[in-house]
Order: sequence, then structure tokens, then C-alpha cells
Amino acid sequence: MDGYLLDVAAGRAAADLVLKNAQVLNVFTRRFIPADVALAHGRIAGVGHYSSPAERDCTGLYVCPGFVDAHLHIESSMATPFELAKAVLPWGTTTLVADPHEIVNVCGAAGVSWLLRATENLPLNVYVMLPSSVPATPFETSGAAFTAADMAPFLGHPRVLGLGEVMCYPAVVAGESAILEKLAAARAAGKMADGHVPQLSGAALQAYAAAGISTEHECTGFAEAREKLEAGLALLIREGSAAHNLPALVTGLLQSGLPTGRCAFCTDDKHLDDIAREGSIRWNVRLAIGLGMPPEEALCMASWNAACLYGLGAELGAVAPGRLADLVLLDDLADVHIREVYKAGVPAGECFAGRTAAPVPKELLHTVRFAPLSPARLALPAPGPLHCIGLVPGQIATKHTCEPVPSRGGWFVPDAVYSKLCVIERHGRNGNVAVCPLKGYGIRGGAVATTVAHDSHNIIAAGDNDRDILLAVEHLRQTGGGYALAGGGRLLGAVPLPVAGLLSPAPWREVQQQTAAILAKARSMGIPPQVDPFITLSFIALPVIPSLRLTDRGLFDVERFQLLQQPQ
Repeated sequence: MDGYLLDVAAGRAAADLVLKNAQVLNVFTRRFIPADVALAHGRIAGVGHYSSPAERDCTGLYVCPGFVDAHLHIESSMATPFELAKAVLPWGTTTLVADPHEIVNVCGAAGVSWLLRATENLPLNVYVMLPSSVPATPFETSGAAFTAADMAPFLGHPRVLGLGEVMCYPAVVAGESAILEKLAAARAAGKMADGHVPQLSGAALQAYAAAGISTEHECTGFAEAREKLEAGLALLIREGSAAHNLPALVTGLLQSGLPTGRCAFCTDDKHLDDIAREGSIRWNVRLAIGLGMPPEEALCMASWNAACLYGLGAELGAVAPGRLADLVLLDDLADVHIREVYKAGVPAGECFAGRTAAPVPKELLHTVRFAPLSPARLALPAPGPLHCIGLVPGQIATKHTCEPVPSRGGWFVPDAVYSKLCVIERHGRNGNVAVCPLKGYGIRGGAVATTVAHDSHNIIAAGDNDRDILLAVEHLRQTGGGYALAGGGRLLGAVPLPVAGLLSPAPWREVQQQTAAILAKARSMGIPPQVDPFITLSFIALPVIPSLRLTDRGLFDVERFQLLQQPQ
């Protein structure tokens, strides 16, 4: 126990800093109270009436706990942890609960080891959920597997909170030993497990919850969210770059009058360009308040609720004695306008002085390994109607249709309505290539390709002609991964991501500018506003979100949980 902290709290010693005359959010009573906040040794000593030689007048300001992103993948930002911290901290996010299953799908346990090292001394609280489903299913080819034995050495780490999103829900419901062994190991270590069960309902949902799963972030409608809350799962309300679930879920909560104590906010996957414009969790709070949620409620969901769900309430999530002095100062509640952020009592603008990013080990580099493709590998017979993946605007779920597609000489020919979607195995394991029509992507005169393709991160590409698809894919093969955009037979833009084909070690502003430029160019080629050219595309290979997906092994019907053959 810190004696100085107690002396400051009791008024026997002057604080390092006092935030005077503030409106302080009390998360326990969910109301703002007029008070001073005394800080000592990076923690909150007391809330009440305090004075000190070092004071900051907070008249007209609201002091809130630092925001907690309850579920995200650092890799989806495309920035290293050090650079992501620089991007999100000024927006009030002081804590991340990160699942590194993206990098683990590519590099295995080495990815977890690096992430823990890379987040060790950041001015950000980074907690880790160990990947539970690598690979997510046996119907795709990943770069590595992460078994219960691989997981075991990490379970005792103080910043490992449990198992990341358990995506293999058919295996859980069926009681398969491999996933039950992981759940049992986590439970024995006193750890929790995150969920991932889009559209699961009824007895299957009850079985999934009975396995000890704690949270769910895949709800898109409120009826689904209500059933999962009633089954005992905490609701993580996602608002990212591709999945915009917050309006429907918050509106449902408000109309139903259900308590929000087991609801928190997350981003899951959010581009740096969106973070630079909106912030991360701050944007969830702003949207919720705009829909009619009381600010006190929304701010508690962004902090205290999340901290409690992950067993962090003794350290985080409250402006209260003994907690870390992770604070957000707002001057406008409706807009959630941030005046200042403190991390462990230090202003955000001073937090990175003298700090450098952790080095990237060699085993996380040069991970794109496959032979150059010939045009014949992309050919798709079209003797009649074909199974098509249809995009759902603003969501990462897809539609499954079987319909006539444009063809010439019995072969599928993409156009502005039906893009050609390709998944190419890139880990050097089997050289698989799979192709199908994609409806709703809309690109004209070119192609997009990326090594960011959840969760196995094979190359995924979409375009309206083979020449540009091959050009974009070949660029990624030669450069070690990232984003590529081709048109008219030439490369139009790229974002290099040499770390596992997922991350850039460059400054986040540089990555953000590169991403913004390629996104704008891709949108100018016909991709509609409700579709993120890269993040939406990256989810189309994920075989655990309904209803139809494409992996390197072919078309996958998520509802039947089986591979499909195109009609012949």
C-alpha cells in the first residue's frame, strides 16, 4: 500500500495534482457530482475537497474514467501497438482488451509473445485474450495452429485475461474435446472466455453459454441481443469501420428499458483513418448519446461496465480512490468533445517522450509465400446459375444466393454487378486458389487485393477483370503483404504491411494517410459508401459469420457448416 496515497486521501499531504471544481462522473451512482480529484503517484487519492500547489482549474469540465475498448484486434488497425497507442490515447481510450488471433493465425505462439512484449511499457493498459480458435475452422488454411498446449505457458501472465472469441461454436455445442480442453484450462487458471456466435439461438445458444462463455459482440439486431443477454452473456456493442451494430442495439436497449450494466462498447476492427476522424470508443459514446442514451449511462458503458466485465474494476473504470488516474476531461457531453486526457496522471501529450516501439522479430516478417499465379488459376466455369456471395451494406454478414451471372463461352466474366472474388493460400502450405462471384462490391475498371483476410489471412482479391486481380496479387507476393489497388493494368496504390502481412512499423499518421489515399481511390472506382473496400472484403473469407463465405478451400455455407460445390 502506498503511504503517500493514503496521506493525500486523508488530507495530510499535498497531491501531485488536483483537478479543481470539476463535474465528476460517479460510476457507482451514475451521476455527475461537483468535486475536486486529487492525484498521487499516478493514482486517484480522493474525490472531494482538496488543494495543492499544483492545481488545474476544471470549471465547466466533466471528469470521466478513461475509455475501455472491450474487444479489438490491434492488427486490424494495421499499426504496431506503439503507434496505435499514439492514435487512440488522445481520444480518451486508455485500455484495450486485445485478441491477437490475427497475427497468431499467421505466426502462431510467436505472435502472442511479441504482442505481450510490444505492449509491456506502453502508456496504455493492454490486456490480452488468448486466441481460442486458430484456425477458426478446418475449412481453411492458416499459417499456424494454436493448441491448448501452446496456450498453457501464457495463462499465468498477469495481463492475460482469458480466451479470445470462441468462434468454433459448432464444436462447443457438440462438446468436442479440443475446444473444451481450452475452456477447461482457462477456467482452471481463473480466466474468462469471450464469445462469437452470430445468430445462434435456442438450445444451441443455451449449450454455448453453459460452456462458460462470458461475452458476445456479434449481435446485429436487438432481438438477438436480448436473447443472449437473457442467456447470461454480456453484450459488447460494436461500432467499427465495417460493422455498424450500435444504432440498432442501443435503440433496442432504450426502447426496452433493459438495464445496461452488462453492456459495454467495442470497436473490433477500425481503420486508422476512422480513428483519426472519430476516435475509437469516444465515437460509440457519441452515437449512443445522440440516440437518446443519458450521457452518464453511455460513459459508464465505455468505462466501468467494461472494466467490471473483465475483472479490472479494482484498478480501472472509475474516478474513485485507489484507481489508476486514467481520466478523460470533456467540455461538451453531447458531442463528447475531449479537452484533455490523463494516463496514470500524466497528460497524454507527454506520455510518449523517451519511449520507442518494441523491435519486430524476424519470424514475423516475410510471411507471404506462394508461386506466381497464371490466369488459368482464376477461371470459373459458369454453365448456369452459380452460388454468389451478396454483401449486406453496413454489416459483415453476407447473403447466399444462386443466380445467373455474366458469362462468355461457359466461363464467368465479372462486371460492375458481379465482381470476381478470389482467395489465394499465402502461407506456402498447399497453393490453393478459390473463386466465386461477389455481388454488391461494385468495383469498376480494377481490382483490390489484401493479405488482411480474417482469420487465416490468405490473400483475398476482388475485381472486374483478371489482369488487374493478378497484378494486385503479385504486388503483395513480392512485397510481403498489405493492401494493393490496380486498374488499367497498373498499380494505383498500396499500403505495405510487412509484419505478418498485417502491420506496418511506420508512424501511424503515415499508415493512415496511405490508407486514406487508397480508400478514396478505391471508392472512386464504384465501391458504394456502405461498403469498406478493404475491411468489408477482409471478412468475406471468415467461415464463422453467416451466411456464405469463400476460403482458400472453396465456398463455405456457414449455416450448414460445410463446403459447397458450384453447380456444374
